[in-house]
Amino acid sequence: MNDDGMRRTWDTYTAAWNAAGEEGRRAALDASVERACVYRDPLGQADGVDALVATMLAFRERVPGGRFETTYFRAHHGRSVARWTMRDGDGAALGEGISVGEYGAHGRLVAMTGFFDAPAGA
Repeated sequence: MNDDGMRRTWDTYTAAWNAAGEEGRRAALDASVERACVYRDPLGQADGVDALVATMLAFRERVPGGRFETTYFRAHHGRSVARWTMRDGDGAALGEGISVGEYGAHGRLVAMTGFFDAPAGA
């Protein structure tokens, strides 16, 4: 998979985080991640799509209308790094982070790892 293909996959994965409803979230994940994917960040780990959806729903509950905006993306050899800004429902920046993606043979993400400062009390 070339860099452009990984970027399209990453953007579709990000759309799952930004989706308001579960139907859109699952459709974006079906197109961008393997069912047995692993997601990790400072707050925990989600093994598989169902656990990832639960993680995304928990985020939406903590940050109503929250979304992620990719500000930098580079990829090669089946790996990517993305810088992003987390925004609240009004568009105000709440924080920044970096995520690393690993892509499988079919071009979908198999592992995603987020790096950011965890909120106090998390």
